[in-house]
Amino acid sequence: MSAHQDLIDRDRKVTFHASTHLRDFAHGDAPGRVISGGQGIRIVDKEGREFIDGFAGLYCVNIGYGRTEMAEAIYKQALELSYYHTYVGTTNEPLVELSEKIIKLAGMGMSKVYYGMSGSDANETQLKIVRYYNNVLGRPQKKKVISRNRGYHGSGIASGSLTGLAAFHDHFDLPIETIRHTEAPYYYRRSDDQANMSEREFAQDCARKLEEMILAEGPDTVAAFIGEPVLGTGGIVPPPEGYWEAIQQVLAKYDVLLIADEVVCGFGRIGTDFGSHFYGMKPDLITVAKGLTSAYQPLSGVIVGDKVWRVLEQGTGEYGPIGHGWTYSGHPLGAAAALANLAIIEREGLTQNAAETGAYLQQQMQATFAEHPLVGDVRGVGLLASLEFSADKRRREHFDPALKVGPRISAAALEENLIARAMPHGDILGFAPPLVVSRDEVDDIVARAKRAVDRVTDELVRSGDFKA
Repeated sequence: MSAHQDLIDRDRKVTFHASTHLRDFAHGDAPGRVISGGQGIRIVDKEGREFIDGFAGLYCVNIGYGRTEMAEAIYKQALELSYYHTYVGTTNEPLVELSEKIIKLAGMGMSKVYYGMSGSDANETQLKIVRYYNNVLGRPQKKKVISRNRGYHGSGIASGSLTGLAAFHDHFDLPIETIRHTEAPYYYRRSDDQANMSEREFAQDCARKLEEMILAEGPDTVAAFIGEPVLGTGGIVPPPEGYWEAIQQVLAKYDVLLIADEVVCGFGRIGTDFGSHFYGMKPDLITVAKGLTSAYQPLSGVIVGDKVWRVLEQGTGEYGPIGHGWTYSGHPLGAAAALANLAIIEREGLTQNAAETGAYLQQQMQATFAEHPLVGDVRGVGLLASLEFSADKRRREHFDPALKVGPRISAAALEENLIARAMPHGDILGFAPPLVVSRDEVDDIVARAKRAVDRVTDELVRSGDFKA
């Protein structure tokens, strides 16, 4: 037995894996893989097989794999101070520098940063802040938060409730009572009665439905609206033209806070420091993680705007120290990793590369797949892209889910040594390569994806499940 297989067999006996068919994996009926290293946009498993990681882990390894300067920064900090808490005003040097850097990058009237370990815990913090904020203002009934269908905001009880994907709710008794979901800004999947709408008209329709929900719930009960600048796990869906402008007009009308979930878009992914900059958003609160450290260390943040911060200060003046804290908040190793990561992004111009090479990625995806018989929609922005597959592209008709077209194409891509993600709740293949990707590497990614799509198309034609 190979060392690779031995590790997988041992792993099956002891590890509970995320987003995994637990029974099939535990009993050897689902595959496993041991990743042992990586360099640039490529990773290697224990058997020496090399893959292009077309999804940067989970959208997060922005600076690419194998950065020794990251290991050195973490090691150096560990020698000096590996951990101390940040309760009651205690801090550490890299944390001060990091907070200054984040506030400067964000702009938009941001004031302070609270730290956690993941996007999920950051969004749990967001909900506590929203509740505290309205209690301080004497509005105890203003607690509901509106998210969007197909939005992704985490996997906790509250953050999983914000997520608008059924797999994160079913059998967990979610969402919790104070969370609502409105229409996703998903122009390709618009309903029949929206079929003749332009993108801008569809965006206005989304805003109208949000306003109707706020009025139905009661404006005095709706506290906040949370959204990713670009829908991520829900399908990698850039918003239709005019969407954020229309949404923000509604929020301002009813005094509803805007939480921008920048876990995916933040720190360069779509060619700007934040997705909010790209789309002209003016959030009150921002959630960050993933690209903050490029996943070299776990770290997340809640960036608090001036308007909210003033109320938090008022609250502690009235009620004493705020009752919120994580053991690892502001961890010095995470802060050191983030500083080194942001320095690399700035020094190597990776945000600009995401804009320029991202534009090339979008061009090549359109040129290769726009007329492909299996592909209903080609979309993306910066270094985010996706293909949505359709049984009848003219009518935007979905495949029978039992055919598992998206997962089959993802598996075919893996046979081409390309990791591209089968997105949940639809036949969608997602791409989010590291920000270090070059044009030649984009060509390689697109070519491998094309071979995978062609292979599954041929299988579907031969089985009679698709007419090309």
